[in-house]
Amino acid sequence: MGLFDFLKKKPEPQQQEEIQALEQGLEKTSTGFFSKIGRAVVGKSKVDEEVLDELEEILLTSDVGVATTLKIIQRIEQRIERDKYVSTEELDIVLREEVAALLEENQSSSLENAFAEPKQKPYVIMVVGVNGVGKTTTIGKLASQFHQNGCKVVLGAADTFRAAAVDQLKLWGERVGIPVIDHGMNTDPAAVAYDAVKQAVEMNADIVIIDTAGRLHTKVNLMTELGKIKRVIQKFIPEAPHEVMLVLDGSTGQNAFIQAQEFTKVTEITSLAITKLDGTAKGGVVIGISDQFKIPVKYIGVGEKISDLQVFNKTTFVDSLFAKK
Repeated sequence: MGLFDFLKKKPEPQQQEEIQALEQGLEKTSTGFFSKIGRAVVGKSKVDEEVLDELEEILLTSDVGVATTLKIIQRIEQRIERDKYVSTEELDIVLREEVAALLEENQSSSLENAFAEPKQKPYVIMVVGVNGVGKTTTIGKLASQFHQNGCKVVLGAADTFRAAAVDQLKLWGERVGIPVIDHGMNTDPAAVAYDAVKQAVEMNADIVIIDTAGRLHTKVNLMTELGKIKRVIQKFIPEAPHEVMLVLDGSTGQNAFIQAQEFTKVTEITSLAITKLDGTAKGGVVIGISDQFKIPVKYIGVGEKISDLQVFNKTTFVDSLFAKK
């Protein structure tokens, strides 16, 4: 079995459970979205300028973001111009199609290609993100899912600025039954990363996930620290890290945009995990971030369970977002 094959094909009951969890996780966004659209089109038979103005406001309050909202509105205007008439009953269908098209354009590869088996192991994932977004929990859930599917995993507790982060990762390791390399608090993060990759190489592990500091005093410090971590792990694997994953809290809406902007300025981000979508009506942030940063959204968090950290699938996401309750 390839390292990421378990993310491609799943038994039908498991797929159904994940779809149900996704629909429940996006329920606040979906319900708020359609109730607002319903109010916007009341008494209207066709999509006119007034309806589009209302729709623009709805998208903005769902945290889709200004640039992406304007892009969606422009696309709908083009549809109206082309078709000469779009009824208000068709609005949600047209909107669904345009959002799906946008996600399709902005995801550079299909699910299968995005998770193709790495040519070399251990596959090194360096995880970044500010404190409080669910970074360490996301790492634990990822490690658990990899482990459950037969992968050898090593974790590196390189967020040494917070005792809680180190302790939390160690608890995940004990819970799942996988090794966690840590040097305690206020130690050199790069030394932790070095030992984690060294251990992974020695035990012929499939994957190593390195937690990094979520808060440093300046961008320069952050850039220096991440650069140092990269250099030490490249002593073992020249092309590592194979992936730099940014974890964002979807419930913070526009703050997630700002965090993505800041992190992309200081390091190359190759994938995104967007958490806590179940507790918010701001699920539109997934659409905006995907569109604006052109970085693949690989995971979304829609609940507390380990299985609620799901591989992002464009089709099921749109289907769940537009599933009328």
